[in-house]
Amino acid sequence: MKPLQAPVAALMGMVLLWLALGLAMLAAITWGSASVHIGTVWSIVLDRAAHALSAQAWLDGRSWSSQQFQIVWMIRMPRALLAALVGAGLAVVGVIMQAMVRNPLADPYMLGVSSGASVGAVSVLAYGSFAAAGVFAITVGSFVGALVATVLVYLLAHHRGHIQSARLILSGVAVGYTLMGITSLITLTAGQRELAGALLTWTLGSLAGTQWRVLALPATVLVLGMLWLGLQARNLNALLAGEETAATLGVNTQRLRRQLFVAVSLLTGTMVAASGAIGFIGLVIPHIARMLVGSDHRRVLPISALLGAIFLVIVDLLARTWFAPMEIPVGVITSLIGGPFFIWMLWRNAAASQGADRAIGGAP
Repeated sequence: MKPLQAPVAALMGMVLLWLALGLAMLAAITWGSASVHIGTVWSIVLDRAAHALSAQAWLDGRSWSSQQFQIVWMIRMPRALLAALVGAGLAVVGVIMQAMVRNPLADPYMLGVSSGASVGAVSVLAYGSFAAAGVFAITVGSFVGALVATVLVYLLAHHRGHIQSARLILSGVAVGYTLMGITSLITLTAGQRELAGALLTWTLGSLAGTQWRVLALPATVLVLGMLWLGLQARNLNALLAGEETAATLGVNTQRLRRQLFVAVSLLTGTMVAASGAIGFIGLVIPHIARMLVGSDHRRVLPISALLGAIFLVIVDLLARTWFAPMEIPVGVITSLIGGPFFIWMLWRNAAASQGADRAIGGAP
């Protein structure tokens, strides 16, 4: 697929993606075990918007029941918004990690960063008060765990001044499984039955039970992170070309990597604290974005965020409806999609390496 290079085409693509996100969220709010008519959904949303603006005129002549209001506004709307935020955040993290380590297989789930965030979150719940541990405390624990995991994987993969792809993947898998074991150990030794449900949430990923108060922190972190990353887009382009190239362009690669470590850990920790460890979004979405708009991070970052938001909203809708009345964790579906995609990426990289070797061998 030829990337969209023209600014007008890129702008049109952004508009279409925003429309697609709106339609996906509308479907997520409308469909479910108890379907709600689209007109009723719009009426409730307009009523809440008018209420927030203190415009009482919209509040007359309500045509929905209290049950419909609860389903639309208190259950499905915050859940769809959180799905969009988490999907966007994890996709952006994937973009950063692939540029930072120059590896197309880099992903917060594959490299153990999500597992580190899970350890931090479960530690807060286990050794603090389960009932009193708020979203902020869990997010801080997730951030610390993600930062430790990121630094550890980077140090293990770093060899003779360079990051080796094979060492990176193996280090990420090893650290991820180790941290998953630590998460299980904390849960089993904490003596709290409530942690069993929390462990399931953080290992498989779930958006069930989302409340409005949970949205503020992920939204704030995502917006601030996107603003900062937008300023760093040119530096990310240079870093993707290699450290030597970036240095010749005046980029302080060491300082940039440290800043990216913090950004990756903060975004991953915040999203995992809100939804659990949802895998493969950061692997799949950045590749689709690059096929659409090329490798320039000024376009890759916003397109990846929108694609990630659309993707997770749709996946969460499928998780609620495919096996109704039973609901399956969203991480199960993302793994079913991401696993084959990862295998295809391995095959593609192997084929590219073989083609390069043949070209070199056939050169005079």
